[in-house]
Order: sequence, then C-alpha cells, then structure tokens
Amino acid sequence: MFCFQQPGSLAAGRKYLREEAVMTEENDIFLGRPVSLNEKNNLLEIEEHMYILDDVKKPNVFRNMFPYSEVPKIPFNDRIVPHNMPRDIWITDTTFRDGQQSRAPYSTEQIVRIYDYLHRLGGPNGMIRASEFFLYSKKDRDAVCQCMERGYEFPEVTSWIRASKEDFRLVKEIGMKETGILVSCSDYHIFLKLKMTRRQAMEHYLSVVRQCLDEGISVRCHLEDITRADIYGYVVPFCLELMKLMEEYKIPIKVRACDTMGYGVNYPGAVIPRSVQGIIYALYTHAGVPHELIEWHGHNDFYKAVVNSTTAWLYGCSGVNTSLFGIGERTGNTPLEAMVFEYAQLKGHLNGMDTTVITELAEYYEKEIGYSIPERTPFAGKNFNVTRAGIHADGLLKNEEIYNIFDTEKFLNRPVLCAVSNTSGLAGIAHWINTYYKLAQDKQLDKTSPIVAEIKKWVDQQYEDGRVTVITDKELTQQIDDVCRRLHKTIG
Repeated sequence: MFCFQQPGSLAAGRKYLREEAVMTEENDIFLGRPVSLNEKNNLLEIEEHMYILDDVKKPNVFRNMFPYSEVPKIPFNDRIVPHNMPRDIWITDTTFRDGQQSRAPYSTEQIVRIYDYLHRLGGPNGMIRASEFFLYSKKDRDAVCQCMERGYEFPEVTSWIRASKEDFRLVKEIGMKETGILVSCSDYHIFLKLKMTRRQAMEHYLSVVRQCLDEGISVRCHLEDITRADIYGYVVPFCLELMKLMEEYKIPIKVRACDTMGYGVNYPGAVIPRSVQGIIYALYTHAGVPHELIEWHGHNDFYKAVVNSTTAWLYGCSGVNTSLFGIGERTGNTPLEAMVFEYAQLKGHLNGMDTTVITELAEYYEKEIGYSIPERTPFAGKNFNVTRAGIHADGLLKNEEIYNIFDTEKFLNRPVLCAVSNTSGLAGIAHWINTYYKLAQDKQLDKTSPIVAEIKKWVDQQYEDGRVTVITDKELTQQIDDVCRRLHKTIG
C-alpha cells in the first residue's frame, strides 16, 4: 500500500489512505446497481440514478443564479458533455404563433402567402419541417384550412394550444394530426403562476397528453421556461413518463425545450438549468427522448438565440424552432434565415433549400405587410452587404471575395453594394456604378474613369457644403446622366 510513498513522507501515506477510503466508498455505492448495454452508444454502463419526481414543498427558483435585483449569474461546474449531433437536423417555424405575439396579426391571405414562401424556401427535402398556428380566431382557423388544402408535405401544419379540454376541442374540430401543448416546467410557473405542486402539474399535463393520444393525435410538449427548471427533479421524470406513454400508444411524442426567457448559455461546463448542452444531454441520455423528437425553442433576450439553437443541434437536438426575421415575443425568437445558413455551415450544403426566397420574403414584408426589417439585419436587411468605406470598395473592385461574406448574388440574389458617402472614394463610386447598372465585365468602370472622377467631385462638394446623409440612388443616377451628357459618354 505504501509502495508509492516517498521515503520518510508520513503525510503522503496518510493522503493515499484517505484517497483509497474514498475510492472504496464510491465503489460500494455501485454495488448491486445493474450493468446494462446502452443501445445509444453500444457501451456497458452502470445505472447511476433513478430519476423520480422531486415533489418539493417550496418552489426552487434558483435564486443563486437568478437574483431578480441583479443581473443573472452563470455558474460553472466544468461538467462537459460530448458533441452528439444527429445525422438529420431540420428547422421548424413559429412565425404564425410566437411571431404573432409581438406585432399586428397577419391576415389570412398574408399567412397563406408566407406559408407558400416557406414551402419554397425549405426545398424538396422539407428542411422546414413544420409550421405551427394559433387556432383561437376564425382568421387563424381559415388560414390553417387553406394551408392544409395546399397539400404540401412540408412544412407540416401543426397547432399550439394550452393544456385544457376547451383548447383540445379546437384541435379535434379542425382535424389536426399534431398539436403542441404548453407545459410549464419551472417552479416559477408551477408554483407561482399555476398555484400547483410539481406532482399536480405533472398529473394534469399527462392527463391532457393522454387525452390527445386517445384521439390518435400526436403531441408536442412545449416545456416552458426550461432554463429555470429543475432538470433532474422535474423535467427528466416528466419526460420519462412521456416516453412510457409513447411506448403504450405507439404515437410519437415530441419534446420542445423552450428557453422562454433567453437564459440559456452555450458555454462548456456551465451549470444546468442554464446550460443548453446540459439540457439536451439530460433529455436524450437520461430521459431517453430520441434525437428526432427533441426540439429547441430559443428567445433572444441575451443575444444568444442563434448560438444556443446551433448548440442544441450540436448536442443532440434534431429540430430548431424559428420565426421569420426573428419576430417574436419581446426581443424575438431565433431567426429562421439565420438557421438556414447555420445548417449550411454545419453540413456543408443547403440540402435543396432555396435561399433566394429569403430576399423575396424580405421584400414582401417591406412592401406588402409594411414591416421594416432593420437595415443591418444579416441576410435580409437592405444594407447587410453594403459597404461605405472607400478602402473596402477598392478591395471589392479588385476581388469581391475580399469584403463579401460569400456570393450573396448567387445565394440571395443580392449583389454586394457600395453606398456612396464622404468616405466612398473613387473606388466606391466605380463599384456602385458597376453594380447598379449591372455592367458586364468588359464594360465596367474603374477609379480612373473620367465619369467616376466627375461624380467624385460632386460628392465631395456635397459634404463640404455640410451634408451628413448618404447619397441616394436617385441623386446618383441623375448626376451620372448629366455627366455623361457633358462628356459625351455612355454607361454600358
């Protein structure tokens, strides 16, 4: 026993004995625990714990992490879970549900039109798997019926209801194959909003789920406020019961992990319930929910909607729930268009998605719906690939790849642009002319062109006279026409 002890080191010997005692105690804990094959990873493992409901008397609101009078805290315990990205990952949409909670409701015509766009964007492989709808107004129910009449396989038309018999009646009447059910899972909601205990909440929700299954309707449980919930004291035991019901009825039951307040973080080693990795690991490994039945629903309160959604994919979640342009409750949801390009970056391809539809949707929102997308919104804002710096414009003239993120003309039907201002320089003006007039390579102007030089003089004079705004397209085209007449030259 003392063969590892340094000569004369009694302290080292005592330390070794203590460590041996601890190791023996830990081994004793596992005596009698069954050893079984984990079919997910094909490894033998010892049952570590039986996840049963912790029916606490008082709510656990994790006050150490969520001190309401302070900024929320992010503690770490450095428990790292492995990457576990499913072979198949996809996008789902909540534009017509969560997306209608923060703006004026869409008309029936607008909903159907947007649904058509989503179908085209998702492509022939149905990368936008489902779109969820409210059922509470006649307008929404009419939209559901018209979208279902389209006959598209994807996005599948699904609904969202509260966990009540009255709401379930709407699902039955309209003939939905699947419905989402709001399932509060944090003690903030169970104790403080519902005035229930954990056991009462679980029994209530399971009874509604069973009611749906009795009618042959697939259920999607929206685990509300999961990033403030007791993951192993409530969420995992509840999901284990859902999996038992799924086995009994042979009907899929989906689990949507809802980061309702945007508290989720993607940092390795962060403590649950804030850890996105930890939540997905618990659902898949300990609750036994298959990849294809796990979905992440994120909010952007702390600017983490996109990165948290991507993290959910990486750690075992097949579905990521989104809304167009991130429109949703408070700061919004994960933007659908962002996850299209996240998918392409992770997988190396778009799997048939038609990304030019994103530009069509942006134009439709601006012109037909009257919704102004912030100008610098990635992929959709009108200035997302517009540069104003002259040095950038010079680089673009030499090689577009220097200052453009990818071929935006190919993927979004949006050629890279240079706005003309006091910092544009000759190169910026030349690039603007070439782009605006869509000049062929052999017809393009460079910064030595006399037309460019004359326009530069006019621009400089504008700002010397006190101008503070960007030159408009209309102003530039007018000046170019005047210069061309004076110089007896043409564009193109």
